[in-house]
Amino acid sequence: MAVESLSLAQARRIALAAQGFTDPAPAGVPTARHLRRVVGRTGLLQMDSVNVLQRAHYLPLYSRLGPYPTALLDRAAYRRPRTLFEYWGHEASLIPVELQPAFRWRMSREHQWGGLRRFAEEQPDMVKWVLDEVRESGPLTAAEIERDEPRDRSNWGWNWSSVKSALEYLFWSGEVMAASRNSSFARVYDLPERVLPASVLAAPTPTEAEAHRTLVSVAARSLGVAAEFELRDYFRLPVAGARAAIASLVAEGALLPVKVETWKQPAYLDPAAKLPRWVRGDRLISPFDPLVWERARTERLFHFTYRIEIYVPAPQRVYGYYVLPFLQGDRFTARVDLKADRKAGVLRVPAAWAEPGVDRVATARALAAELERLAGWLGLSSVAAPEGGDLGGPLAAALASTAGVP
Repeated sequence: MAVESLSLAQARRIALAAQGFTDPAPAGVPTARHLRRVVGRTGLLQMDSVNVLQRAHYLPLYSRLGPYPTALLDRAAYRRPRTLFEYWGHEASLIPVELQPAFRWRMSREHQWGGLRRFAEEQPDMVKWVLDEVRESGPLTAAEIERDEPRDRSNWGWNWSSVKSALEYLFWSGEVMAASRNSSFARVYDLPERVLPASVLAAPTPTEAEAHRTLVSVAARSLGVAAEFELRDYFRLPVAGARAAIASLVAEGALLPVKVETWKQPAYLDPAAKLPRWVRGDRLISPFDPLVWERARTERLFHFTYRIEIYVPAPQRVYGYYVLPFLQGDRFTARVDLKADRKAGVLRVPAAWAEPGVDRVATARALAAELERLAGWLGLSSVAAPEGGDLGGPLAAALASTAGVP
């Protein structure tokens, strides 16, 4: 695609296509092939411990595929032959195994958390002992290792024990990996040679510059069109390394400098990016979806101001605790605060809000259909009437007209 400038509408459609929102829906139950297609679009899946609705890494697949068996993702990440591995990508992420060599530069650097660096410097014998425990008896959780080590709550970080601190330091350095997650979502650690495919372990380690080029290329493919900061932030790359990678890719024609209408920042276009004529479909988007995780980009692309309010005191929240934007075509038309009440079997809707200028009745009907679909995927029997928000009334009416409200 050889262009020098893009309208905002074009940039928006390019970004949505790059993220997989224009790919055809599965004809039947989604398969591992569909999962690989989505991860090929997104480049990674961010993880988060919050489970008020569904674990964060499962939701981007739902947004692009619709209801799918979550066991597909579990197998890809934690069963052989695994195609994904856990590491620090954007944040804690599931990443395609073939990209593991491109993260070895990060593994060789000092931990970004000063507390863990100090811990490793001050307690090297503990770090060695924990690694030996994993080597001899892994896969193991921190709790299983701690049975032989008294818990010291004076150590750095979230009341972590010395064992947990050592494991997280070793995880950063690539000396241990997540072999699986247990029922409490705790990492189960093991050695890389017992987790990664042999072909990945044997792959040569790229130079840091080569690794940065690889990761910027993946980010460019996943974003479609992006400013420099977004290309760097996708995998949290260092400023100098990302800039050098971008310059190198531009010189080779692997990135195209473009101007995007209303953007003050210079932009870069993936030459292979597709510009669809339209984007169709109604989707709920996770707060941790790569489509929206860079909030300034979301505002520039969609004129949609979005902030996650999990860590905001309840009286100061504007929209709610776990709010998902609602995407219709290429526009965000609403946002909805959701909670899976698993004990009652109900999808709770603490609040629903419409964006300015939308047809509230039509938006409410589309959102109601999507909430019913989401509830079914989550194994919940019904959707409760909204408790608040300016879209609450129309949404309650739409839900009542389709499935009834408990």
